[in-house]
Amino acid sequence: MSFTDKAKNKVEELSGAAKERVGDMTDNERMRAEGASERSEARTRQAGEKVKDAGRDAKDAFTKK
Repeated sequence: MSFTDKAKNKVEELSGAAKERVGDMTDNERMRAEGASERSEARTRQAGEKVKDAGRDAKDAFTKK
């Protein structure tokens, strides 16, 4: 996962968290749900990228001797 991808995912996660908090404060259920969804999507992308990185690392460990 490149640094740029990590940064984009983190920004989206923080943006979602902010939306969720604003939705809570204003009793706007739609905004809260959008924020939770954005945050969840960003976390899912980060987890997927970590799995890819782990797979590459495992492959490299077996191919390098």
